[in-house]
Amino acid sequence: MATIKSYSDIEQSRKLAEILPLESADMGWNVFIDDTLRILPINDWDLVKDGSGNVKFYHAWSLAALFGVLPFVDFTTPQLIGTPKTLYGCIYNDDLKSHAYDNPVDACVAMIEKLNELKML
Repeated sequence: MATIKSYSDIEQSRKLAEILPLESADMGWNVFIDDTLRILPINDWDLVKDGSGNVKFYHAWSLAALFGVLPFVDFTTPQLIGTPKTLYGCIYNDDLKSHAYDNPVDACVAMIEKLNELKML
């Protein structure tokens, strides 16, 4: 069984930072000089800033934040379907849906990328 993610991974976060307003992020990846990673709520970032440049920061989005940025499309709200025993998808209607993923974060990220490509964000 796949691990359920609670927030965008580092690669997804980098892509989403090019698409979404950074203010919509509620988490942040801290990448230390030795390449170790830590995820923290944005309001805790100051706890690890050391001013030396040894820590890089990347915005990240929780599942709730991702779902919160999905817009209404043709007066329709997005729906997240699936369970831990099945695959997840994010859909608006029969014509606008993500592929199936092991976790809901990946499904929401895929929908955001699709909406961006369609210029619907």
